[in-house]
Amino acid sequence: MVQRVRRKAAHIATTAAAAPLARRKTNPRLPSQGPTADHRAPLTRTSLAHSLGLEGERMSKVDTAWLRMDSACNLMMIVGVWVLRPGITLDALSERVRERLLPYRRFVQVACQDAAGAHWAEDTDFQLERHVVSRPLERRKGESEQAALQARVAHLTMQPLDHDHPLWQFELVEQYQGGSALIARIHHCIADGIALITVMMSLVDGGKPPPQRSPRKTARAGTEAAEEWVADSLIRPLGELTARALEVAGGGAAKSLSLLASPQQSLNETLGQAMDIARIGGQLASDLAALALMPDDSPTRLKGQPGQQKRVAWCEPLPLDEVKAISKALKCSINDVLLSCVAGAIGAYLRHQGDDPSGQEIRAMVPINLRPMSDAWKLGNRFGLVPLVLPIGVDNPIERALAVRTRMTDLKGSLQPLLTFGLLSVAGLLIKPAQDAMLSLFGRKTTAVMTNVPGPS
Repeated sequence: MVQRVRRKAAHIATTAAAAPLARRKTNPRLPSQGPTADHRAPLTRTSLAHSLGLEGERMSKVDTAWLRMDSACNLMMIVGVWVLRPGITLDALSERVRERLLPYRRFVQVACQDAAGAHWAEDTDFQLERHVVSRPLERRKGESEQAALQARVAHLTMQPLDHDHPLWQFELVEQYQGGSALIARIHHCIADGIALITVMMSLVDGGKPPPQRSPRKTARAGTEAAEEWVADSLIRPLGELTARALEVAGGGAAKSLSLLASPQQSLNETLGQAMDIARIGGQLASDLAALALMPDDSPTRLKGQPGQQKRVAWCEPLPLDEVKAISKALKCSINDVLLSCVAGAIGAYLRHQGDDPSGQEIRAMVPINLRPMSDAWKLGNRFGLVPLVLPIGVDNPIERALAVRTRMTDLKGSLQPLLTFGLLSVAGLLIKPAQDAMLSLFGRKTTAVMTNVPGPS
């Protein structure tokens, strides 16, 4: 799933799998469900808080949305493949994971769904051997090692993780092309791709150990816990979203918040800042309308009913110097060049299948990181999505690259990533059928998800 571009990675993510996850039953037995009145426990503030999911470490609403987003044809796992040279042993991998990965508490915690959403709980039966395994690579006659590894990864994308334990697993192929191969599967509710790159890079020789962080206080039971949950789930995300919108739009808008504290500021400055706020409001309204009124995507053969068989593929690393030379000549970004190449490849595939993509476009959701890299170690999901229209019907590569550049430029300054992040937060508050209905919007409006993450330097 990771397509590396020497010292940078172009990551095109299409994470999918087959069977629905077996949900962990986390709701405790309520006192009224006891066999007889004599055996019923008193309804205390503590037991009520536990029943309602108001104790323990709360899962953010965005992460809750990802936890509940699994479907029969698409498991929300981030799947990565590492080719390691020289090879390593299972014992060496286990020791490195114990030293560098387990200090991140999410990797020893269980994701528990409850009446209030979800929370994190320590796995009292954690066994590293359950999460770090080794299996030899099975090859059919005449099959290359890479093809066999791709088939193995495709199979694993359809295998659900065990919800009774932390939602991750590493599978090591000790003998692969003169070295080893490592297949990592981590549920999206733990973290997004940017955060997980930071975590995974801490495992390699010379990688930075996990930062020290003080444990979060667990919520208190009863009314106080409910108040904390409301503040954490509703008020704080809205405040952060508003502040982030102002920050993204420019310093002038952020400074406008100080007007109440500094009424003696000049009238000209005040008017200028008011215009900034008006611009923010106009941008929000425009972007919200663009998302709400976005038509369904083009009906190519790439649309249709998702299946339960998956394919995983990657290519050899591309020479970054050549990509840089093209981007410099066309005055566009490296990302623009790579997106243009993907659009051209999709168009070529459709023509090979006998279709005529001339004049056609498809829409891809592009994740946008919403946090500084210095905070990636905190895990969780902090990204929004923007819809990018790919000109798959443009055969001329230069014309296609310039078209992608124009469309990416139009997206700069958009608040759509913040709006989609907010939508995911709201989805995490809803019951699962309502969440599914809300998120089906993205399936109808788009054909693909395309992303890139920074690779090793």
